[in-house]
Amino acid sequence: MNIWEGAWDLHVHTAPDVIGRKVTDHQLMQRLIACGMKGYAIKSHISSTTGRAKLMNEIHPGATAIGTITLNNAVGGINPFAVELAVMDGAKLVWLPTIDSKNESDHIMANAANASDRTKMPFFAKFRVELAEKGKLQPPIYTLENGKLTKNMLEVLDIVVEHNIALASGHVSQLETFAIAEECHRRGYKKFIVTHPNFPSTTFTKEEQKELVKKGAIMEQCFTTPYTGKITWERAFDEIRYVGTENCMISTDLGQPAYVYPDEGIKIYCEKLLENGFTEEQVRTMVCVNPEFIVNG
Repeated sequence: MNIWEGAWDLHVHTAPDVIGRKVTDHQLMQRLIACGMKGYAIKSHISSTTGRAKLMNEIHPGATAIGTITLNNAVGGINPFAVELAVMDGAKLVWLPTIDSKNESDHIMANAANASDRTKMPFFAKFRVELAEKGKLQPPIYTLENGKLTKNMLEVLDIVVEHNIALASGHVSQLETFAIAEECHRRGYKKFIVTHPNFPSTTFTKEEQKELVKKGAIMEQCFTTPYTGKITWERAFDEIRYVGTENCMISTDLGQPAYVYPDEGIKIYCEKLLENGFTEEQVRTMVCVNPEFIVNG
């Protein structure tokens, strides 16, 4: 058995999308079935993907597509009603704001102002800059007010806790992430995912990651972060060892046209982990066991 058989990838950007993508839902389901992976989560920065997931699961019963919603301005931001409807339609993962978070918006605009070559910017960053230049952006989203979680943020937490579905930090700030992790810990909620904790705009030290783990959070180590040179592979491995494989999950954050396919990304990450001293059991914990808990635990 290949080590990635039964693996999930809970962070994939597939087509159709407003941003160009490497692979469609239909094509990816075929690829996952062929290599023995269990399924993937469809991530969109602008809409709920529950309908797409239902359609894929009807067409391709050999793997499972997971519907999600990302709380950017296109769905009303931190919108409990949108979350409730997405959950009713089968969503199993809610992302906090990504491109519309105040943290990411500030990071994108600061870099755009200093960028001599915008072609090197991430796809979603170029998309946001183009919208800003057309005057078509709404205000960025912040989950805190006077240092406390907003009423809407608390209501979103009510929903994910009630329905036992996952909540991911998206691209919100360190301060917001810690505040949300603390509230999740107070409630005994175990499905809070810290999204790519070593991404440039959402970076945490390994010590900070361990503090979040102590509050019950799961660290999502994404393939694209070291693959694209944002960090070294050695840093990724060091962080995983420090916080413990039992507290991490591997996903890819793939879908960009210039990069490898998501299933290839999972395979490469698994192979690199094995080559750098991780056991098969540890790798399967991160690509199979922990994602399975997120989806069905």
